[in-house]
Amino acid sequence: MQVCEAMAQEQIKFKLISAKLVGSNVVNFRLEDETLVKIHVELGRVGVAVDRKNPDGTPIYNVNANLRIDFEPKDKTFYAPLPPMPTMPTKGTNEKKADKAYTS
Repeated sequence: MQVCEAMAQEQIKFKLISAKLVGSNVVNFRLEDETLVKIHVELGRVGVAVDRKNPDGTPIYNVNANLRIDFEPKDKTFYAPLPPMPTMPTKGTNEKKADKAYTS
């Protein structure tokens, strides 16, 4: 029971607050090899402590940020796997069923 009480004492209660985007959520960098790096930032959850403050009196925030990093090479080429090839229906196979498997 003492372990549970100690864990409860170490936790901070937060109140969810909303965040409004100011400016762009994308930061662009041009690398030496001319590759463009785009970093997209999104805030998933933001909270402010309701029962504690920092020693200097400022609020304590809990922020969950999501990052997505995109690379755009100078020549704008990329590789992707080949798409599945359509199969020819064999005897005894319903032709529409074979087409449906390829298109869905």
